[in-house]
Amino acid sequence: MGRSQSLPRGDDPRFGPDADDSASPILHVDMDAFFAAVEVRRRPELRGRPVVVGGIGPRGVVSSASYEARRYGVRSAMPTSQARARCPHAVYLPPDFSAYTAASRAVMQIFRDVTPLVEPLSLDEAFLDVTGARRLFGSPATIARLIRRRVADEQALTCSVGVAPTKFVAKLGSTRAKPDGLLVVPPGQVLDFLHPLPVDALWGVGERAAEALRRLGLTTVGDLAEAPVGMLRRAVGAASASHLHELAWGRDPRGVSPEHVDKSIGAEVTFDVDVADPLEIRRALLALSAKVGVRLRGSEQVGRTVSLKVRLSDFRTVSRSRTLDVPTDTAREMFDTVWALYTALDPGERIRLVGVRVEGLAPAQGAPRQLTLGAPERGWREAEAAADAAAARFGRSVIGPASLMGDRDPRRNENPPRP
Repeated sequence: MGRSQSLPRGDDPRFGPDADDSASPILHVDMDAFFAAVEVRRRPELRGRPVVVGGIGPRGVVSSASYEARRYGVRSAMPTSQARARCPHAVYLPPDFSAYTAASRAVMQIFRDVTPLVEPLSLDEAFLDVTGARRLFGSPATIARLIRRRVADEQALTCSVGVAPTKFVAKLGSTRAKPDGLLVVPPGQVLDFLHPLPVDALWGVGERAAEALRRLGLTTVGDLAEAPVGMLRRAVGAASASHLHELAWGRDPRGVSPEHVDKSIGAEVTFDVDVADPLEIRRALLALSAKVGVRLRGSEQVGRTVSLKVRLSDFRTVSRSRTLDVPTDTAREMFDTVWALYTALDPGERIRLVGVRVEGLAPAQGAPRQLTLGAPERGWREAEAAADAAAARFGRSVIGPASLMGDRDPRRNENPPRP
């Protein structure tokens, strides 16, 4: 039964970033030493030094360790006292979960800019299904590169990505790619990737199960795959035996499950200071319309009802909506609608918050399109889709909504502003 113990690495050409990814639509993105990296980001003087985040008291436990600290054997879940014994010169910091949560939200939003099919596992990792994102952003490996670049450019953090046909293999891929790497596992190479791995690489194999399997001579995933299921039942029980046997052959039918299915898609902004300037409000609505458009197109959906939300300085909230003749996913049409709703509302007071939302969602495939007499065959939607692709590569700040839609001051005696 014994198979080669050599483990696939990120530099193995069979699983490198240029391997065939055409049938590997599942990504597992895992932030590198996340808590420690967030601390280093806000304290640049710590860069290059061993940093340990966790309980700093006598009963403390390590939550995260930088890779400089890991070289000394420091690992998460290790008692802090043991970490101090191994690496006494490290910088030990208590966790700041508000900072980590804020960083996680920003990173997850980058993922959702690409696809709505995002399944967070924790603050620092998530599965993505990018099947529907290929038309806009390219192949799964290309999308993985774009995500890694945006995380680095916009958040000054690094992540590792596994690209594979199933969730289980994608997660193993990101682990093998660490730190700051990318690993692609083509379907035809799944068993070559899995079978040399140690048996405890399988989900559900803890220390006790791993020891029971080793006593049977099953030290690698390949050993377990070739073992009779009856043998596995005696070691780990009937339910676990079947589960592990399927995983050992690369079979994992679970799909990516987002936290919820959106019935609407929207965005809103709270101003730092209450505002009454029509130009500032207009620009906010323009940016929000662009953000909602990106999310609609990324989810391959269109919506028919466009809503405006306005919260006044005294916290009263006013909402207005309009149902379009034809569903839309373009920022231009959304902005036209919410700006008309806003000017008709004429709140006459300072404003604390504005929001844009699209409801009545339906698949974009096969949805009717608004036809305008004399309009070019390829127009605003194609321009915005091109901007989506550019923004995924270079960041949304590079392709601002005004660059596509103009920027007239509504206070001037001109035609009403149009995106």
